[in-house]
Amino acid sequence: MNRRRRIYEGKAKVLYEGPEPGTLIQHFKDDATAFNAKKHAVIDGKGVLNNRISEFIFQALNEIGVPTHFIKRLNMREQLIRSVEIIPLEVVVRNVAAGSIATRLGLEEGTPLPRSIIEFYYKNDELNDPMVSEEHISAFGWASPQELDEMMMLAMRINDFLTGMFLAAGIKLVDFKIEMGRLWDNDMSRVILADEISPDSCRLWDAKSKDKLDKDRFRRDMGGLIEAYTEVARRLGIVTENEQSAGSGPRLVQ
Repeated sequence: MNRRRRIYEGKAKVLYEGPEPGTLIQHFKDDATAFNAKKHAVIDGKGVLNNRISEFIFQALNEIGVPTHFIKRLNMREQLIRSVEIIPLEVVVRNVAAGSIATRLGLEEGTPLPRSIIEFYYKNDELNDPMVSEEHISAFGWASPQELDEMMMLAMRINDFLTGMFLAAGIKLVDFKIEMGRLWDNDMSRVILADEISPDSCRLWDAKSKDKLDKDRFRRDMGGLIEAYTEVARRLGIVTENEQSAGSGPRLVQ
């Protein structure tokens, strides 16, 4: 990888020049961050798990016709992806009150929302990713009205699919964050799913006990992050039973 040109490095991933035009290699790091990187740690094995979980989800979405940047997994930490122009918005879909919406609206965490809610946040670390309205997005040209419609339609379709997939594994999908990008073909573009979907970007609770199986374990100093992510992978059939040995990291199904 040292011979490849680094295109971008974020909090949890690095993008490298891909082997063919229009492709990139997405490398998953072990870094864990919260509160816009004000809290940071390196947790051995996290990148491996997120790579594999995200691969599993993106493959499933590709199969049902949701357009994504994912092409294939290359190894335990890397994926081959399509190069897209990232739309500078985080799209958050909420099914249950948790995190910032519970704080903002004075809701008890765990309260089911009247319906699934889509929120948009402007991607800008210096501004702490402020929440924005459709009016802001349209006025500042971050996305066109047509693109916004496409983004919301894709977000709800992804939510419907993930809710059922996780529920079948005994997991409640509380909320999740996704990013989307423009895939260009000459002068035409379409909106597709980009980035990742993993326990880093979802709130996942055990459907019965409500135990947290996501990055809130890091945000809230609960510990057991790798164990929680491994449990998610196990329930999805990515990690087989009793295959994690001390100090060796999770063993993943190829």
